[in-house]
Amino acid sequence: MTATTNSPRRRHVLGGVVAVLGLLTGAILLEVLGTILFALTVAYVLVPVQGWLVRRGLGEWTAAVGATLVGFVSATAVFAPIVLTLYFRVDEVIALVEGVPAEIPVTVLEMTYTIETREVQALAVSFLRDVAVSLASSLPVLAIKFALFVILLFALLYRGDAAARAAIAPVPHEYRGIVRALAVRARETLYAIYVLQLATSVTSLLIGYPLFHLLGYEMAFTLALFAAILQFVPIIGPSLLIAPIALYHVVAGDVVAAALVGVLGIGLVAWLPDIAVRPRLARRSAGLPGSLYFVGFTGGLFTLGAIGIVVGPLIVAIFVEAVELLADEVNGDVSLAELAPPDLEDGTRAPSADVESEASTND
Repeated sequence: MTATTNSPRRRHVLGGVVAVLGLLTGAILLEVLGTILFALTVAYVLVPVQGWLVRRGLGEWTAAVGATLVGFVSATAVFAPIVLTLYFRVDEVIALVEGVPAEIPVTVLEMTYTIETREVQALAVSFLRDVAVSLASSLPVLAIKFALFVILLFALLYRGDAAARAAIAPVPHEYRGIVRALAVRARETLYAIYVLQLATSVTSLLIGYPLFHLLGYEMAFTLALFAAILQFVPIIGPSLLIAPIALYHVVAGDVVAAALVGVLGIGLVAWLPDIAVRPRLARRSAGLPGSLYFVGFTGGLFTLGAIGIVVGPLIVAIFVEAVELLADEVNGDVSLAELAPPDLEDGTRAPSADVESEASTND
């Protein structure tokens, strides 16, 4: 008997072919895989923007163009200051690093210890020079990747529904609820990474620039920009910048400056954006605990590079959602106390139901 065109076997074979071809395509596109992943995640966040434009009377194509412009402007606003700072002002940053004393005396319990900073200075200067040279030589490649990002972003927004239908088509109907739950968690996580983190970063930049300028720093914008970038580092954030600056003033004997930059920097640049901005935008976020977000951030960064800042927390969030779905599927509404056997008065645990049934069978 000949198999019909809609047989499960045919669907499974086609699914296997798609998986193999997907792996082959990923291997071929390995050099631009980060750009593709970045475009995919940004498009996923911008789909509501496109839907909002369509509801305002724009056509599908025009709405996709508008949402793409939003992504283009946002990406330019984020990356252009970083590239320009590293390209044009790297010498000032190197001069600032070289200005750190080669020896820092620290007094503890009337004992003075000397911390050597020469090796750290040399490593930092070497790293900054390598970054500047690498950036200068990679500008044409970066321009091509950015153009690819914009084109792919528009294509995903314009034909996103077709791509989503094609992706979910091989999944049996009874499992599509799981896919839907994972998709919702992915969207919430990407919203938290892009919208929440970007909003707090911009707030840190807007607060940090006048603050550093009033405190008398010549590279006020550069310091504010680094503080804004560090907002993407979970838990510690701009404190990674503020603490060394305050420590530098303490070593230099300027305790007042250290107190000012420490208190105002931590309070206004590091904490205020989280207190003032994040609660207003957190309604649609995934609510991923900071510890898990930090694990995903660091693991993704060290494993995948820059794109791991997004992919790492995203994978962790989807994994957590999958574990919760499995727990609900297996245990339902049973609490942890109901799963654990009760303790007897003498401190021993009561036998489980399986042990009791086995004992009764033996009797």
